[in-house]
Amino acid sequence: MYQEMDDVVNQVLAVPYVGSEALYNTIVYFFTEARKLTRAVNIFKHMRNSRNLECRPSIRTYNSLFTAFLSGGKNSYINHMYMETIRCLFKQMVNDGIEPDIFSLNSMIKGYVLSNHVNDALRIFHQINVVYNCEPNSFSYDYLIYGLCAQSRTKNAKELCDEMKKKGFVPSGRSYNSLVNALALNGEVEEAVNYLWEMIEKQRSVDFITYRTVLDEICRRGRDGEAIKLLKELQDKDLVDGHTYTKLQCVLGDDFADSNSRNHFK
Repeated sequence: MYQEMDDVVNQVLAVPYVGSEALYNTIVYFFTEARKLTRAVNIFKHMRNSRNLECRPSIRTYNSLFTAFLSGGKNSYINHMYMETIRCLFKQMVNDGIEPDIFSLNSMIKGYVLSNHVNDALRIFHQINVVYNCEPNSFSYDYLIYGLCAQSRTKNAKELCDEMKKKGFVPSGRSYNSLVNALALNGEVEEAVNYLWEMIEKQRSVDFITYRTVLDEICRRGRDGEAIKLLKELQDKDLVDGHTYTKLQCVLGDDFADSNSRNHFK
C-alpha cells in the first residue's frame, strides 16, 4: 500500500516537532524495502534538518541506508554509482559525530569490493582498529578475501585467510570457493586442492564451479590421471552425489576428449 504510506508520511512531515528517531527509521526502512531509495534519502535529509533533536539520524539510520544501497545486485557499474552515495553518507555520519560501528565499516568494505575498489576496501580494513577503535569480524575478512580473489591477488587473500583463522574465524563458503577457484586459475593447483580439502573439513559447501575449475586446471597441466583420481576420491567419500559426479565426468570428457581418459572413467 505504497500510496497510502506516502500519504501518511506526508502528514507526518507536515507537522513540526512530531515524531521520533524510531518513527523516522521505520519510514526509511519501509522506503528502502520498497526500493524507493530517493524517497528514503529525502526522509533522511528531513531528519538531519529537523529542529527536533529526537528525530536526528542515528547509527541505525545510516546502517539502514548502507544496507539498501548495497543490495543492488552484482552489476559493478551500479555498485560503483551507489558506492559514491555510500561514501558521502559515511563521511556525513563521521562529520556529525556519529562513531561508525563494525556494521558501518563492513558496509564500506563490501561496497568498495563490489565496485572493484579493493585497495580502498583494504584501507578501511586497516583503519578499523587504529582509527575507529573496532575489531574486524568474520564478514570483514570474507568480503576482502572475495575481492582479492576476484583480482587474482591470491597471495594477499591467503595471508588474510590465515590471519582470519588465527583469530578463530572460519572462512565462509563463498570465501573458500573464491580462494580455491583463484588459486587453481592462477596455476597454484596444489594449494587449491589443499584449500579444497580444508573447506570440506570445515564443513563449508563446495559449489560445482569450484570442483570443475580445479579438475579442469589439473587436466590442463597434463595430469589427467590426478584429476580422475581426485574425482573418484570425492565420490568415494560421498562428497559429491551421483548427479554431480556424472556432470563432472562429462566436463572432463568434453574438455579433454582423450580415449585414455575416457577409459579411466570406465
